[in-house]
Amino acid sequence: MGAARKKFTPQYRRDAAHLVIDTGRTIRAVAQEIGVGEQLLGRWVAAERARMEDPPAAVDINERAELERLRAENAQLRMDREFLKKAAAFFATENASSPTSRSQ
Repeated sequence: MGAARKKFTPQYRRDAAHLVIDTGRTIRAVAQEIGVGEQLLGRWVAAERARMEDPPAAVDINERAELERLRAENAQLRMDREFLKKAAAFFATENASSPTSRSQ
């Protein structure tokens, strides 16, 4: 026998849909984050947009490309920052353990 289907409250569906609508994140990313199927969340988003009187405009292709570029740049900058933090900690440890006066 199959697993029981999950039941989601109307408020939960609206809140999940607004995670996509209000933040501009992809349906895939939000669906993975909250643990629901992409198709299911997509239906919730479509229903919520239809219910809204003045839904926000969808992001056009140029804005989507810029958003993707900025997200990639942001990820790279985060990796660089983490590396620099580790390097700074390494050199701070090296300087603390080295003798203060060096013999010539």
